[in-house]
Amino acid sequence: MHSPLREDILSGAQRFHNPVRLEEHALSHGIDVKTTSISTYIDAMRHGSPMHGGFGVGLERVMMLYCGLNKSRIKTLYPC
Repeated sequence: MHSPLREDILSGAQRFHNPVRLEEHALSHGIDVKTTSISTYIDAMRHGSPMHGGFGVGLERVMMLYCGLNKSRIKTLYPC
């Protein structure tokens, strides 16, 4: 979702839900799926966890839009 200033203010993602693909992806990144906490997540997918995703709102960017500012660093609590 874009603001009138052409800034991203919302983003989202869909999670992997295929346990085989999850294991392959983890192994390709050097993650041992048998001894790490990711095995619980993969087991949940294997036993029927529903597909799910999420989104996040860039609160600082929303405030930038409402305040009519052109740079988010002006109103951020922790500037870079």
